[in-house]
Amino acid sequence: MKACLCTAFGPASTLTIADLPDPTPGAGEVLVRVHALALNFADTLIIQGKYQHRPEPPFIPAGEFAGVVEAVGPGVESLAPGDRVMGYRPYGAACELVISDEDSLIELPDGLDFTMAAGLTVTYGTTLHALRDRGELKPGERVAVLGASGGVGQAAVEIATLMGGEVIACASSREKLDYARTLGARHTVDYSTEDLKTALKTLTAGEGVDVVYDAIGGDYAEQALRATGWLGRYLVIGFAAGEIPRLPLNIIMLKGCDVRGVFWGEAIVRNPEGHRANMEQILSWVQDGSLKPHIHAIYPLDRIAEGLTELSERRVRGKVIITV
Repeated sequence: MKACLCTAFGPASTLTIADLPDPTPGAGEVLVRVHALALNFADTLIIQGKYQHRPEPPFIPAGEFAGVVEAVGPGVESLAPGDRVMGYRPYGAACELVISDEDSLIELPDGLDFTMAAGLTVTYGTTLHALRDRGELKPGERVAVLGASGGVGQAAVEIATLMGGEVIACASSREKLDYARTLGARHTVDYSTEDLKTALKTLTAGEGVDVVYDAIGGDYAEQALRATGWLGRYLVIGFAAGEIPRLPLNIIMLKGCDVRGVFWGEAIVRNPEGHRANMEQILSWVQDGSLKPHIHAIYPLDRIAEGLTELSERRVRGKVIITV
């Protein structure tokens, strides 16, 4: 099979395309012929050795994929060759054939094409888990989304809106915020020119926001925490700013608020049934037209480095899809 290989940690330009032996599924495993895969910001870090998962080279990057079941191993009961599926693994999907655990795959509904399905699992799965399972978002509550133009940030604007939240999109330029409005944001804050805490307090008449969705971290974290209302929920998604912040515990005490970690990659392992339910909800929204994910660009496998470079340079709006 053809596969993208990371033979040494470095930028996307160092990736190569190689021919590797076809894998064989073991007990409880499924072999999927990949038709499309999606890239995420985490993939740009993994190939540099800067992510929490640090596989030793050589390895195949990317983890989000959609395709057709090619073969199943002993003990697999829910899937059969020919089934259309989507799935995720921490890395190893940028290739023609990928091995997955049976429980990690979700069957695709008829009519949903592979290029759209490939990009639904990570950003939308993370976000629905964050807002529904961890944030307990209720209709009418106010949600501040930091990094609203990034991958999970865009998904947060869309899903919070679908769940009935009043979304305040927070990003670093007017262009990014205008894009967030097209996704459903009711209000916007440009934190490159405005004080984030003051702006959020003003937009909520001094009450503060009910939920903070923070995929940025860095200097904006404490400002957003201070703008959280009584019994608010501050969701820790990631640290795109590069700095892991230290939050003052007295603020958490005085507001009676919660700081809740969102570790989607572990949650889907510990609660596969919950993950399946979330993905079925996302697929339902896509099918009925409520959710319309934007595809930024589609590249063939031998141009995967271009897509990763666009992600690392923060030039992506929506998903980058690689066809195989």
